[in-house]
Amino acid sequence: MLEELVKLIVPPIISLCELMGIIVVVISALRAFWSYCTGLVTHAPRDVKFDLANGLATSLEFKMAAEILKTVLVRELNELLVLGIVILLRALLSLLIHIEMRGEMRTRPNSKQ
Repeated sequence: MLEELVKLIVPPIISLCELMGIIVVVISALRAFWSYCTGLVTHAPRDVKFDLANGLATSLEFKMAAEILKTVLVRELNELLVLGIVILLRALLSLLIHIEMRGEMRTRPNSKQ
């Protein structure tokens, strides 16, 4: 009974988490592009790279949440192995983005650390 309920409820939640991640990437990319374009016109300093990296990191968190939820539905060891590798790669990407963001914050002239 509970297993059937989980099989029914979890897939839409996974799809929703993945959709939220996609929406965050699209919005972050559009905002960064807009900021970049306005910076070209106004010659005002813009922190486009940091804002885009922040959006990508947030998106990866949503995508990793979906992958973690997928572990509930795994039935075979091969599926678990593939899922584990995907989670590991997304975690590595997230770590690299956070390192990049930290480096970007250090190079800012007005950064406070």
